[in-house]
Amino acid sequence: MGFLIAIDGPAGSGKSTVAKAVASRLGFGYLDTGAMYRAVAWAGLSQGLARTDADGVLALTESIALELSADPNDPWVRWDGRDVTEPIRRPEVSAWVSTVATNPGCRSELVDRQRAIVAGRDFVLEGRDTTTVVAPQAQVRVLLVADPEVRLRRRGAELGPAVDRSGLVDQVLRRDREDSALVEFERPASGVTVIDSTELTVAQVVDRIVGLADQAGLGRLTGSDPLV
Repeated sequence: MGFLIAIDGPAGSGKSTVAKAVASRLGFGYLDTGAMYRAVAWAGLSQGLARTDADGVLALTESIALELSADPNDPWVRWDGRDVTEPIRRPEVSAWVSTVATNPGCRSELVDRQRAIVAGRDFVLEGRDTTTVVAPQAQVRVLLVADPEVRLRRRGAELGPAVDRSGLVDQVLRRDREDSALVEFERPASGVTVIDSTELTVAQVVDRIVGLADQAGLGRLTGSDPLV
């Protein structure tokens, strides 16, 4: 049986940065579930698929050949053998990704793949529904939140000046609204720890999550000293 740490949260909350740092510190695998939705969106765009073609999007999701690195220090994504790690982060993909994420059939297919990846292994996984749907059995479940303005500022720093404020609002706040119509990720389920990262450094958030892992028995499982 593996040890799982699941981290959910809205866009710009810092979950990707934190999840990779936690996985690197503990020597765990890393899974960005959102990258899978983005990869499907990129494939749909590349193939000229209409966003309104729900059946076509589902068929693409079911047939797509995806490979993801589990290395938190080198997290790449490949579609049909092609490295799409950078392209799936482009604004046009962000505008398309909710088409995949809000399609129940697509979500079911990708959740099955995500569960298969982490089954029986030590992993940190992050996304929208990892604490409630993908890995509700995770030993540590965290909802990472932050003030909306802080989230917009963080995403702006990540994307650079090419994306103006209206574009940031579209990428961050609109996506949250659309995704929350299908997945409740803005309120914690029972047993999920809420961490507000608004005024915390990445290191402080990582320390907090590693501490939760120790409290959940990771040190006893590995036979090591307490982690923090």
